[in-house]
Amino acid sequence: MAANRDVRWFSELTIGDVALVGGKNASLGEMVQELVPLGIPVPNGFAVTAEAFRDGLTRADAWPGLHEALDGLDKNDVRALARAGARCREIVYAAGLAPETEAAILTAHEQMRAEYGEDLSVAVRSSATAEDLPHASFAGQHDTYLNVRGPGMLLDAVRRCQASLFTDRAISYRIDQGFDHFQVALSVGVQKMVRADLASAGVMFSIDTETGFADAVFITGAWGLGENVVQGAVDVDEFHVHKPTFQAGKRCVLRRRLGGKKIKMVYAEGRTREPVTNRVTSAEERRRFCLDDAQVLQLADYAIRIEQHYSRQAGRPTPMDIEWALDGVDGRLYIVQARPETVTSRRSATLVEDFVLVGRSEVLATGRAVGTRIATGPARLITDLRGLEAFRDGEVLVADTTTPDWEPVMKRAAAVVTNRGGRTCHAAIVARELGIPAVVGAEGATTAVPDGAVVTVSCAEGDAGRIYQGAVPFRVESTDLASVARPSTEVMINLGNPDLAFGLARLPADGVGLARLEFIISEAIKAHPMALLHPERVPDPGERQAIQAMIADHASGAEFFVNRLSEGVGTIAASFWPRPVIVRLSDFKTNEYAALLGGRAFEPHEENPMLGFRGASRYAHPAYREAFGLECAAMRRVRDTMGLTNLKLMIPFCRRLDEADRVIAAMAEEGLRRGQDGLEIYVMCEIPANVLLIDQFAERFDGFSIGSNDLTQLTLGVDRDSQMVAFDFDERDPAVTAFLRQAVEGARRNGRHSGICGQAPSDYPEVAAFLVECGIDSISVTPDVLLRTIRHVHDAEQRLGRPGRR
Repeated sequence: MAANRDVRWFSELTIGDVALVGGKNASLGEMVQELVPLGIPVPNGFAVTAEAFRDGLTRADAWPGLHEALDGLDKNDVRALARAGARCREIVYAAGLAPETEAAILTAHEQMRAEYGEDLSVAVRSSATAEDLPHASFAGQHDTYLNVRGPGMLLDAVRRCQASLFTDRAISYRIDQGFDHFQVALSVGVQKMVRADLASAGVMFSIDTETGFADAVFITGAWGLGENVVQGAVDVDEFHVHKPTFQAGKRCVLRRRLGGKKIKMVYAEGRTREPVTNRVTSAEERRRFCLDDAQVLQLADYAIRIEQHYSRQAGRPTPMDIEWALDGVDGRLYIVQARPETVTSRRSATLVEDFVLVGRSEVLATGRAVGTRIATGPARLITDLRGLEAFRDGEVLVADTTTPDWEPVMKRAAAVVTNRGGRTCHAAIVARELGIPAVVGAEGATTAVPDGAVVTVSCAEGDAGRIYQGAVPFRVESTDLASVARPSTEVMINLGNPDLAFGLARLPADGVGLARLEFIISEAIKAHPMALLHPERVPDPGERQAIQAMIADHASGAEFFVNRLSEGVGTIAASFWPRPVIVRLSDFKTNEYAALLGGRAFEPHEENPMLGFRGASRYAHPAYREAFGLECAAMRRVRDTMGLTNLKLMIPFCRRLDEADRVIAAMAEEGLRRGQDGLEIYVMCEIPANVLLIDQFAERFDGFSIGSNDLTQLTLGVDRDSQMVAFDFDERDPAVTAFLRQAVEGARRNGRHSGICGQAPSDYPEVAAFLVECGIDSISVTPDVLLRTIRHVHDAEQRLGRPGRR
C-alpha cells in the first residue's frame, strides 16, 4: 500500500492533510492512525486526492467553462443558481478521471477486495478541502453514494462526487462563507460499507446540540443505514450519557427518547438502478430502541475518547460530530466519520440570551425543538424544489423534510418546521448554523399549519417545539454572565422539568434548591404508581388497557416507573453536577393523584386535599407504602447506579416528629439511609410545628427548606386555593416573617442548612433582602428571576457590609 499521488490510504493520512484529501478524509486518516490502535474500530479505505481532482479538470480544459458559469453569479437568483450549478456539474462529470487516477483507484479497490472478500461494497463520500473547519461545517453540501459494488460503479460514483462540489447548495454556501470556488477542491473517500442495513446507524455528538451543555454525549439513531438520520427522513431514537460520572466508572444511560423510526434504508435486492431503498419498519421495530444500553455506553466511550484526542491535538476543548454504524453481520459498532462540531461549541460561554413567550395561542403542531429561540412569520408550505422560488424573506418554511438543495432558501427563513426528522437531521443542523428556531418531527405540520397564515415558532419551552397560531408576543433577555457579581448567600433555582435542565445549567445558580417530582410523574409517567403496581385493581377497562400498553416494553410497571422517574431526576442532577440538587419527594394532593391514569381506584375523596393525605403522611401509610418504595428505588438508582451523589432528598409536609421517624425508617428500609455515602435528607419547613419544634426536627434532618406558600397559608389560616380569601394571602405579613426569622435562626443554632424554595423571594425582593439579613444559607427562585434575585441579594449583602464571592 505504497503512497500514490492520486490515491492515499487512510492509514497514510493525518488531520494535517486537509489540503490534500479534505476534512472528512483527513479525519478518517487521523482516526485510523491514532484511534484504531486504542480499540476504536474504523472501517478501512482510501482517498482520491484533491490533486487528482484538479488534474482531471486541467487535462479536460474545464476551468474556463467553470469560470464562465460562476463569475458574477447572483446566488439569490434561484433560477440562475440552478443553471450555473447544473452546468458546472456537467463540466466536471464530463471531464472524467485522468488515466493514472483511474488505474490507482482500481488497484486500491482490488486490494480492498483482497482484504474484505469478493462481496465487498463501499461507501463513496465527498470530502472538500475547506470542509469541517472551525467556522464552517459544509454539512450535506456534497454527495454520498452507498452500497457501491464493482469497479464500474465505483468510478462513476467518484466522478459524481467530484461533480457535487458544484451543487446549488455548495455554491451558495461557499459564497456566504467567503470561500473562493476555485480555491476549494474535492477529494473522494472510498470506505468499506458497514452492514448497518441489517442493524442500525446514526449520529452522535460529544456535546448537547441544543443547549451547548458540554458534559453529555448525545446519541441519535434509527434502523438501517445512517443516511435517513443525516437527512432527517426519520424520527430517531435519542440517548444522553453523562460524561463525568461515566468516566468515574458509573456506566448508565442518563435519559432516552423513543423515536417513530417509520422507515429504514437498506440494500436494494437484485440489480436495480438504485443500490439502496427505503422500507417501512415493522410495529415491533418502532416500539424497540435501535440500540441497547450496552451499545449506547460503548458509543459514549468512543465519543469521549475521540473528543479527548482531538482536544489534545487542538490544545482546547473540541466537541465532536460523529457518525456511527452497527454491523448486522459481526455485531460490532464502527465509527465511520468524525469532525469538529462547528455551531453549538462556538457560542459565547458567558452571554446568555433567553427567549420568553409572554402570551399564548392555539398550538397547531408540536415536534422536537431545535435551538432555544422564538420567531414569528407567515407560513410557507413547500412540497418540492419547484416551490422554493415562491419563498420570501422572513417566512416560516413548512415542509415534510428538507434536503441540502433547500439551503439557499433556508438562509432566508425566520424558522423551519418539518413533519419528519430528529435533532441531528439536515434541517436541524442548518437551523443551528443559521441561528433560527426549527421544529422537526412535527408530524402532520404540513396539514395543520395553514399556508400563508402568520404563526409563531417557539423552541424556548424545553424539548418540545410548538407552532402557535398568530403572532404570539415574546421578549428576549440578554445577560453577560461575566458581569454578574455573586453574593456569598447561595442563590439556587426551582426546577421540575428535566427538558429545561441542560439549558439552565449555564446560569450562575449554586444548584437546584427545589426539584419537584410532580412534573416528571404527570408528564413522563402519567399513571398512578399504585396502578402500575396493581393494574388488576383498576376498574376501568380502558385505563387498564392504556397502562398495559404504556409498560409493554418493560419487565413490569415498577420498572417503568423507576426508570422514567430516575431518568428525569438524573437529568436535572447531571445538568448541575457537582452542584447540589435537592429533590422533594412527591407532594401531590389526593385530587391530583386521582387525576393520574388509574388514580381514582387508589385515592380517597377529601373536601380539602390541601390539608389532607399528602407529603410525609403518605410515605409510611399502608395505602401508599409500596408506591413510596418505587420513589425510593428511583432515587437510589440516581445516586448509586448513575453516580449522581450531588442529589439530596427532601420530605414535604412533615407534620409531627413521630411521622418524621417513620418516614426516615421507611427510607432506610428502601436503601436510602441518612449519612450513608454522603446522603443528606432535608425537610420542608412549611408547617408552624416545623418552626416551633425546629430543634427536635434538626436532630432528624440535615437541613431545612422553607416553603413560604404553605407556611403563609397555615400561619394566617388562609386557603390559598380559595379565591374568596386570596387577598389575605401575603408572605410579607409580620406573623409570617416572624416564623421565617425563627426558622433561619433555629437552623443555624443547630448547625443545619437553611434555605427557602417558596414563591416569596421570587415575587418580592424585600423578602429576599429580609432573609439575607436573617442569615439564610440559600435562596431558591424560579429561573426567570434568578439573575434579578442575585443582584438583589448582592445589594442586600453590600448594605450589611458582607463581602461577595470572587
